[in-house]
Amino acid sequence: MREAYIERKTKETEIRVRLNLDGTGEAQVETGIGFFDHMLTAFARFAYLDLTIQAVGDLDVDPHHTIEDCGIVLGQALREACGDKVGIERIGEALLPMDEALVQVALDLSNRPYLVWNVECPDGMVGEFPVEMAEEFFRALVVQSGLTLHVRQLSGKNRHHILEAAYKGVGRALGLALRHNTRYSGILSTKGVL
Repeated sequence: MREAYIERKTKETEIRVRLNLDGTGEAQVETGIGFFDHMLTAFARFAYLDLTIQAVGDLDVDPHHTIEDCGIVLGQALREACGDKVGIERIGEALLPMDEALVQVALDLSNRPYLVWNVECPDGMVGEFPVEMAEEFFRALVVQSGLTLHVRQLSGKNRHHILEAAYKGVGRALGLALRHNTRYSGILSTKGVL
C-alpha cells in the first residue's frame, strides 16, 4: 500500500496528514479555513487520493502558518507514500476549466522541486483564504515532495474559480502521474533513478 501518516507540531501549528495514493478521492479536511478545506477536498477528489488533514493553527494571527504548514506536511506524506516511484507514470498534465477560468497544469514526480506559478488571480480573499497563499501552499508542497510543478492560468476573473481550477488541475495531474504503468516495471528515467 502506498500510504503515509505524518505529524508535525510547532509553536504555530499542529498538523496531522494521512494519505493513501490508491484511494477513491475521499477526504476529511479540517483546517479551520473553510475555503482551504474545500480546495484540499477537491484536490484529493480529482487525484483519487484518500486524504485526512487535521490542522490547528494560530488563526488569530492569520491563516499563513496553517496553510503553508499543511503544504509542508502534505508534501512530506506524498514523498513517503510514493516510495521509490517504481512503475508509475511519473508525469501528469491537466487542462482544467471552472466556468470562465481555465488553468493548465504539468508536473513531474522528479525529486527536483521547482514551482512555476503563472497565476494572475485578483488580490484579496476568498472567505478567510488570502489569494496569495495558494502559491505559498504549492511551494511548500513542491519543496517537501520533490515535485516539479507548473501552473498557468489561461483565463479567469473570479478568484474562487481560478483557485479551484488550480487545485483541481494539480490534483488531476498528480493522479495521472501516480498511476501504475503496466508496460514498464522500473523507474521511468533514462538514469534509472530519480
